[in-house]
Amino acid sequence: MKINKKLKLQYLFQNSLFVLLFLLLIALAGFLSNQFIFVKDMTQANRSVITQGSIEVLEQMDGPINLTVFATKDDANNGITFRQGIINFVARYQRTKRDIKVKFINPVEEPKLVQDMGVRVDGEIVVEYNKRTENIVPPFAEQELTNLFVRLSRTNSKPIMYLDGHGEKNLIGLKNYDLGEFGKQLENKGFKFSNPDLTVIDKVPSEGAMLVIASPKVDVTEVEANKILTYLNEGGNLFWLLEDNNLRGLDKVAKYLGLSVSDNKVIDPSSVQFGVSENVAFALAYGEHPITNNFMLRTQYLDAYEIKAKGTFENGWDVSNLIDVAPNGWISSKKDKTEQLKFDSKKDKKGPINIAVALKRKYGEKGQRIVVVGNASFLSNNFITSGGNLDLGVNMTNWLSGNDKLITIQPMPLKDINITIPENSKSFLIAWSVFRSVKYFIPIGLLIYGFWQWYRRRKA
Repeated sequence: MKINKKLKLQYLFQNSLFVLLFLLLIALAGFLSNQFIFVKDMTQANRSVITQGSIEVLEQMDGPINLTVFATKDDANNGITFRQGIINFVARYQRTKRDIKVKFINPVEEPKLVQDMGVRVDGEIVVEYNKRTENIVPPFAEQELTNLFVRLSRTNSKPIMYLDGHGEKNLIGLKNYDLGEFGKQLENKGFKFSNPDLTVIDKVPSEGAMLVIASPKVDVTEVEANKILTYLNEGGNLFWLLEDNNLRGLDKVAKYLGLSVSDNKVIDPSSVQFGVSENVAFALAYGEHPITNNFMLRTQYLDAYEIKAKGTFENGWDVSNLIDVAPNGWISSKKDKTEQLKFDSKKDKKGPINIAVALKRKYGEKGQRIVVVGNASFLSNNFITSGGNLDLGVNMTNWLSGNDKLITIQPMPLKDINITIPENSKSFLIAWSVFRSVKYFIPIGLLIYGFWQWYRRRKA
């Protein structure tokens, strides 16, 4: 075919158009990749993405988050890459919330600003959100930074009050049956504690976010019970954990709430297959309520009791059931604990059994909220890490304090997957061979093999 001037121009036009369209396609792909981000994490500990709990926290935060990092400049030649590590770490959060801004300041160059911001160590970060600031010192993981965001988001700064002096499970206690670990988690999320002595003060302080009553061992005095009842009459919030049907002098409070507790505990025979006692009841079904909406974690309870409540016309309580346990279990009617555990259809109540209720009513601007759980051990130091116990307890606390937006699944700490190499020559040689093979030997070997295949085919 003879190529004339017209054909040359046509080829030139086609080629130019192809190049132009190809460049536009690359630009479009770059624009779309910047607007729509998809990350698939293949690591065991999910180190390239943040957990769903952190995502939900970020989605509730309106407005920008500013991170000011006071760190000396990186020196890659000497292995100092702190700033780059912070950029990579924060990028996981920025994929969900784009208005997270990171600014680096060399503390040597800005000593006055370092003093004003209260920075004490190299690498310290000042986090600012909604005109509130807090410092965080490395090393830290996702859970620490997300908890910091939660604290900055918290609008209710009222303290959590807890009843003490009657053998209660203590929010700062260290014993297995205490709630100390739960208390630490609440402190990490911005809550403060107060311990009013009802034997001395005139009434329960109204400036508290809620009053926690965690299964007293001895009876509360009538004077204290009346003060608690007055507190409820005046719109106070209550978090009441019961271990049995002994109300320990708080019968008036239970009557005021229309509350009743089963005479016997829940039996869950399906627990045996998990290697635990039938006295441990599991829950996977939850009521329709802000505390438990979209909550799909399994929780467990030792010696749980059924809880019922009914709203009264005088008090106007709106009652919601929260936790159903033991779908294949029952409430035993047997008083003799040595008797064989067997369901009696004539005397026993078949599961599922509700063991927690939430009550609310209109009172003032914010309203009044109550949560009663027929079990206290699920938040104890022994059980707090079991399944979703911690998440559920935090959700209850957030709802009672009026921080509904912060009700979410809590971010879990990453697994420790560091490799520890034994200190002997054989282990060192094996580790050296593995690491160098992945980094050098295998890539070089593949390159040589590819060149050899190309050369052999060319000669054929």
